Amino acid sequence: MKYEILYRPSYALLKVALQSGEAVSAEAGAMVSMSSSIEMETKAKKGFLGALKRSILGGESFFLNTFKASGGPGEVTFAPSLPGDIYALELKNQTMYAQSGAYIASSPEIEIDTKWGGAKTFFSKEGLFLLKIKGTGKVFLSSFGAIHEIELKNGEKYIVDTGHIVAFADGIGYKVRKVGGLKSTLFSGEGLVCELTGPGKILIQSRSADSFLSWLIPNISKKKE
Repeated sequence: MKYEILYRPSYALLKVALQSGEAVSAEAGAMVSMSSSIEMETKAKKGFLGALKRSILGGESFFLNTFKASGGPGEVTFAPSLPGDIYALELKNQTMYAQSGAYIASSPEIEIDTKWGGAKTFFSKEGLFLLKIKGTGKVFLSSFGAIHEIELKNGEKYIVDTGHIVAFADGIGYKVRKVGGLKSTLFSGEGLVCELTGPGKILIQSRSADSFLSWLIPNISKKKE
């Protein structure tokens, strides 16, 4: 499988070239275009219960689509629902944790599951669960805005607004907390943050969907008045 990420970082498009017999799995609705030699199969990966868990708890679609080149090579293009970047990861029997909605596509061998994020994330708009992405193969994650990569050293701590987290490596410690006291949390414009502790890689996005909606919804209401 060969790939190319075009038009980044604002309106990224993922182009995957498949040789005959090769396949790629993707989130339902992510496909933009494909060659006539590509066949698509839709199924609930990991069975009904596994798909239901991923859909309800992880914020992903119940079904995953698998695109396979049959009878010759072909290409498939994918794009996220929000304007932003696409980041490629090569996992080698490794695990990454991603926020719901970040997964866009992967090698068929990659497992997508959910992980309990801890009771402290109850107040986070991003939800109680993270996507657990593990295995060997390629993984493509999407963001709202550009993706910024940070490598934490052993014991190094870093604080990120919960709405800007895309993914982080297995082994990184994390906890969700208030940015300051109650007054600061309510009136500063900053909500909850995630404190991450290295070593490992973290990916953050330059824009927050929650912040965008907080700006957009009141402005739409004003125009209707």
